[in-house]
Amino acid sequence: MNNLANILTFSRILMIPMMIASFYLAGDLANWVSFTIFTLAGITDFFDGYVARKFDQSSKLGAFMDPIADKLLIAAALMMMVAYGRIEGYSVLAAVVILCREFVVSGLREFLADLKVSIPVTYLAKWKTTIQIFALGFLLVGDAAPDFIPAVTIGDWCLWAAALLTLYTGYDYLKSGLKHMMN
Repeated sequence: MNNLANILTFSRILMIPMMIASFYLAGDLANWVSFTIFTLAGITDFFDGYVARKFDQSSKLGAFMDPIADKLLIAAALMMMVAYGRIEGYSVLAAVVILCREFVVSGLREFLADLKVSIPVTYLAKWKTTIQIFALGFLLVGDAAPDFIPAVTIGDWCLWAAALLTLYTGYDYLKSGLKHMMN
């Protein structure tokens, strides 16, 4: 782990327990601290990729750990928000869809890597991720948001939009992967 990109990736992983711990704080402080840590982790995600490309610091370790760090962060945020009632009712289904897709696509990518097949990330999948990040940000702030910002409503709508895109892009990846599995 001798380059800045890898350090940023691993710092994102280390932020996950801090974000989880923030849920145990009292009142609105829990919402704002979890949101701040989630946002900082997102910033490190942007910069680890930027640094790796700009300074030619790409590594096999970074390529392996970056998507794992992303999935761990998303999964931890979703699970903690469900556990603490920040995602509730039917929106739990959207969270489950997102989590399941992450496992399926990760497993598919791992299987196809053994076959030396790569499935590139689509632009629609990037939009899904962007909407998902916004959803989680709004839901992390939740009821602590100022009264004029309906953070929970915005977060729920974005979570469902991300879940629908998740189903579509997950199906798309699976369809592409099945072509290679059937040979």
